[in-house]
Amino acid sequence: MPNRTLAALFLCVLNSFCGVVDAEEVSSDKCRFDRARLLALDENEFDQDISGGWRALASTPGCLLIAADLLRDYRNAHHKESGLLFWHEAQVRADAGQYPEAIALMEHAYKPTEDDKAGWNPYVDATIAFLRRDRPALKRARERLTAVPPPAGVGVPPVIDGYMEADFDGGSKKRIRWPINIDVVEGLENCFGKTYAEAYKEVCRPKKQ
Repeated sequence: MPNRTLAALFLCVLNSFCGVVDAEEVSSDKCRFDRARLLALDENEFDQDISGGWRALASTPGCLLIAADLLRDYRNAHHKESGLLFWHEAQVRADAGQYPEAIALMEHAYKPTEDDKAGWNPYVDATIAFLRRDRPALKRARERLTAVPPPAGVGVPPVIDGYMEADFDGGSKKRIRWPINIDVVEGLENCFGKTYAEAYKEVCRPKKQ
């Protein structure tokens, strides 16, 4: 498998919503956005453009739930069943403390078993367990994630000391821990009992080597 294909496996790392902000009172002025323009974007522009899609709104303090509703409205307007859109809306609602709503959305984000090559489903399980305050289920999900074997094939770099180095477009390299999202899950364990917004932050995760 060429490194370009390997890099595609890491999209769930790059596509994760990392703009966690603390919830606060909503200001209608700072949460204004061009609804028609955003709903007219294609999915990649809407979901992946840090400054031009939903993420800019979500990263503005006080606008989390407005961003979550925008994600919902985009899915409905385009009749999208994208697991990643469900996941990102779920993360935003979890950041805002809407755990039951987030869990329901996360249950739509699972991949078919045969398509889950990087341990996405155990990651979803772990996050849901955290939101449910179910520590044994979180531990079981982390163990399943830890057991996910790395991809194999011609041109695939080996996992060394728990890390794999992948080539990305433009010749850049990124050193990523394997399994993908294991650092996030360990952070949820380390900060179990705190809010999702707190436990998702880097401070809860193991120090990078």
